[in-house]
Amino acid sequence: MEPPAKDTLTGRRTGETVRTKLASIAQRAQRHKKAKFCSLAHLMSKGTLREAFRRLSGTAASGIDGETKASYGGNLEENLRNLLEQLKEGSYRPTPVRRKFIPKAGSNKLRPLGIPVLEDKLVQNALVIILESIYEQDFLEDSYGFRPGRSQHDALKDLSRKIGTRKVGYIVDADIRGYFDHVDHEWLLKMLQERISDSKILKLIKRFLKAGVMEEGKLSKTEEGVPQGGSLSPLLGNIYLHYVLDLWFNKIITKQCQGEAYLTRFADDTVACFQYQKDAERFYEALKKRLKKFNLEIAEEKTRIIEFGRYAQRDVQRRGGRKPETFDFLGITHYCGRSRKGRFKLRWKTARKKFQAKLIEFNEWIKTNRNLPFKDIWKKVNAKLRGHYNYYGVSDNWQGLLEYRNQVERILYKWLKRRSQRTKLTWPRFNQMLERYPLVRPKSLINLNSAFV
Repeated sequence: MEPPAKDTLTGRRTGETVRTKLASIAQRAQRHKKAKFCSLAHLMSKGTLREAFRRLSGTAASGIDGETKASYGGNLEENLRNLLEQLKEGSYRPTPVRRKFIPKAGSNKLRPLGIPVLEDKLVQNALVIILESIYEQDFLEDSYGFRPGRSQHDALKDLSRKIGTRKVGYIVDADIRGYFDHVDHEWLLKMLQERISDSKILKLIKRFLKAGVMEEGKLSKTEEGVPQGGSLSPLLGNIYLHYVLDLWFNKIITKQCQGEAYLTRFADDTVACFQYQKDAERFYEALKKRLKKFNLEIAEEKTRIIEFGRYAQRDVQRRGGRKPETFDFLGITHYCGRSRKGRFKLRWKTARKKFQAKLIEFNEWIKTNRNLPFKDIWKKVNAKLRGHYNYYGVSDNWQGLLEYRNQVERILYKWLKRRSQRTKLTWPRFNQMLERYPLVRPKSLINLNSAFV
């Protein structure tokens, strides 16, 4: 008989590797929706920690200890051995996260970001590896964001399919105020206990929740919320909304509606679709009460009920209007249009706020880096353009991509002209530079049109 193959997760030959154990847990979680898992801590093995280390970004910001992936990896095996010993003894305690404020896209506001120390990031990654084997079997198909193989574009396609093929006449574009800052710890732990009864794992998660925040040398307790910045927070955020929103909508709201009702959620960004206005209005009022129960609230100034979809387009025109309102989801504006055959068609373009925010961000970057050699600037600008195309390059948005490229070109010229001390950079000379070092153009668009073919 052949010996067992070497498992990449454990790094050793063994009869039942961590990977196969996780697969077994996933299978049980899938088959038994009410099963509780009481033995998970042993999966926090050296192999799991090694895989968790591999997943760390080498360029991520450091926590309050200044440790980097490179410095920690210089003595990796000994560091992992010491870490594993602390985890087994139950003496491991997360360090307070370093709070950093970063610009919030589309506004002049800042949002808090919690930066854990490297070893805490590593342990969080290991927890995610273990917990995902359970919760990926529980999460609904309507849930996207920070989940394996379920990207923003997948969420956009899902919403497109619902609007394009189902009876949708109204949209509730819901915004939860400061979601990650207000997750209730007690409720979250109760939700986790629906599936996990391993006290060591629950205690470790609680320690992360209560680790505190260090800001300008001052330590603050964390009585609520999950600090954004680590890999564990998005998973915990998804678990919370799975119980607060997804299951509630699926099991309660859809059954109370007179018409059809659908939900698409990407992390805390949610769009609910309804056939009838009354159903949309009842959901909106019920949602406010539901969120309040779990220490959350709707940002009413950002939440709207709008008439939208094939029926909305028809009804608005019957009343003498031109077309229904638009709404934004994941940085993309959704609006009602028509195909060449005159049929209803959902269309997309870059949301204006996101478009402006991206240009402001680029302007600040080139302002700071304008004195780099032009060849280096060119490489970085093209990398930024490719990133923009990869995200916003969706059906119907070709002109939006070209407009963004043109604006980037103008901003680039403005700042390069300012750095010229002796010879003035003219537009013809700048164009000659671009002939030698051209700015990349978009090549293709991600198809969101499958529901309208």
